[in-house]
Amino acid sequence: MTTIYRFLTEDDTSAFCHKVSEALSKGWALHGDPQYTFDQANGVLRCGQAVTKEVDADYTPNMKLGQQ
Repeated sequence: MTTIYRFLTEDDTSAFCHKVSEALSKGWALHGDPQYTFDQANGVLRCGQAVTKEVDADYTPNMKLGQQ
């Protein structure tokens, strides 16, 4: 088993919640606390959340993490 990692990002809208919820529904697990930063140039709050997943494959840089 291999642990793979993704960092999901999006503006602070429902799209971010949907992105994280979709990952959770596909077996990803939250890793750490969500992160927030204000993008002053564009005037928006941006969110990020790390997620991890155990997969039955060897990691390769060519792996499409979102398809795992």
